[in-house]
Amino acid sequence: MDCDVILKPGRDKSARNRHPWIFSGAIARATGNPDPGEAVRVLDHRGDLVGFGYHNRHSQIRVRLVSWDPSCPLDDSLWHELLGASIRRRDSLVSRHEVTACRLVYAESDGLPGLMLDRYGDWLVLQALTAGVDRRKVGLAQAALELTGARGVYERSDVDVRRHEGLDETTGPILGKAPPPAVEILEHGVRWLIDLREGHKTGFYLDQRENRRRLRAYAKDARVLNVFAYTGGFGIAAAMAGAREVLHVDSSADALAQAEAHVVLNGLNTAGSATHRYVVGDAFQVLRDMRDGGERYDLVVLDPPKFATSQRDVPAATRGYKDINMLGMALLRPGGTLATFSCSGRVSEDLFQKVLFGASVDVGREVRILERLHQSPDHPVLLTFPEGAYLKGVIARVD
Repeated sequence: MDCDVILKPGRDKSARNRHPWIFSGAIARATGNPDPGEAVRVLDHRGDLVGFGYHNRHSQIRVRLVSWDPSCPLDDSLWHELLGASIRRRDSLVSRHEVTACRLVYAESDGLPGLMLDRYGDWLVLQALTAGVDRRKVGLAQAALELTGARGVYERSDVDVRRHEGLDETTGPILGKAPPPAVEILEHGVRWLIDLREGHKTGFYLDQRENRRRLRAYAKDARVLNVFAYTGGFGIAAAMAGAREVLHVDSSADALAQAEAHVVLNGLNTAGSATHRYVVGDAFQVLRDMRDGGERYDLVVLDPPKFATSQRDVPAATRGYKDINMLGMALLRPGGTLATFSCSGRVSEDLFQKVLFGASVDVGREVRILERLHQSPDHPVLLTFPEGAYLKGVIARVD
């Protein structure tokens, strides 16, 4: 390790408190002209060691710290040690008899900045979000196969954040066998067919797993509106709990076709099961038309995509969240249940509640929060890295 990054005076506090990001503005100079993703030492302005990380001159986050221990420089053995520790932590979080898909590595929150690793049955899906992980991904994939006994590792590094690292998007097999077109997983008694090559994120919304289970408590005999349904998610969970009718709304006909396949796969198309309907269209317009037509539901689920990817997007995002929640509240019968979410990390939990308050006032409904929901526990939030918290939601009674 021949490269040093020297911080400006007074700019080492956050790093010493074990926040893993060092921005370009905190750096006085770098020695050795490190290549993107190359390991570096980080020193304060006096020359004292702060920690070890990897450098990328193309990124605003210039260094991502991995080790603060003087005896543990950033080498392959440390990466593999951290990977193994992260995978072992999931053993206490997920019962393999009930769940066969989970996140094994959640980047900074597991001490492995830039690495996402998910397991779907016998296959692993890897996302390399940074140059530091990109240059080590084959070795990490090999170690992951050895640790898990999986059959293959497939890459889904098709995410916008790679542009900020000077990287192109890339997908495809890394090691082992390529996954089939659909991989079947089990989640608390529900069977899912996952497209690891083209599905959203790494194939499925694993972060909503426990929230899908929580929703079941409110679904029996309910008429359910499942908005931004994707491949069925919350609607399937509601049907499994005894909902009498589920309407799935999404902009993608292909996603709704997959939702219908999940209804069949789980035997929810038989006599006595909930009736399922599917509407392809813009959620905002579909809900307006339903509201104007006098439709009413017992349970409305709103799980929109990320509305804010940067701070400048937040004002528009809050308007979007308010609009969709006003529509959702208006479509509920008195005493109905609203399950609503935001996956925009830039929109705080406090701001999201204020948005819901504004929506309730504007539609003249009295709303009581029954539960607060967050990402599933295989997406933990490291206290020294609060940015790891992004998913927030509430289950509320709307009178």
